[in-house]
Amino acid sequence: MEFSEVVRRRRMVRHYSDKPLEPEVVERVIASALRAPSAGFSQGWAFLVLTDPADRARFWPFVPTRVENTPTMQDAPLVVVPLAHKAAYLARYAEPDKGWEDRAESRWPAPYWYIDTGMAALLMLLTAVDEGLGACFFGIMPEHLGPFRAEFGIPDEYDPIGGITVGYRADDLPPQGAHVAERRRGAEEVVHRGHWGGRG
Repeated sequence: MEFSEVVRRRRMVRHYSDKPLEPEVVERVIASALRAPSAGFSQGWAFLVLTDPADRARFWPFVPTRVENTPTMQDAPLVVVPLAHKAAYLARYAEPDKGWEDRAESRWPAPYWYIDTGMAALLMLLTAVDEGLGACFFGIMPEHLGPFRAEFGIPDEYDPIGGITVGYRADDLPPQGAHVAERRRGAEEVVHRGHWGGRG
């Protein structure tokens, strides 16, 4: 599939069939995340990959709103939780070629550990489209993070940024609502060329 078509077709899919994924497809989705850019090549991320039905069943109680509002998300045969590792960035930039010896978080203009992990997540979403699949990124609410960590043994220094489902779209996938097109902001609202709001 042409890259422009992958980008055009990407959307958050919340309704899946229970058709399984071939293991090599799962591996291609995960491998794409490892190609994401990262500041200083810190690679401060990790990925909890859930393919076994029992493991996926253990996950869904921690996102009850998703289960309530879109129960067919539970049919997705792949769930991935990307995790950001801030300490990897602070340690990398304390190395001699970077020179921030105090590891101060205040030196960072933005939390790149979240940004880079988000880019890895996007590569998985785009790879899913390229494989003819649907995918969705969604949040895990703060009140559920502690129990989620305990259930899956997530170390304290790794922060879950959300969850991703991947699978075949349901045959009766609802059409995208008209409100999506109505709410889409035009380029003239968000792209500022040469000066914010134009030079007039």
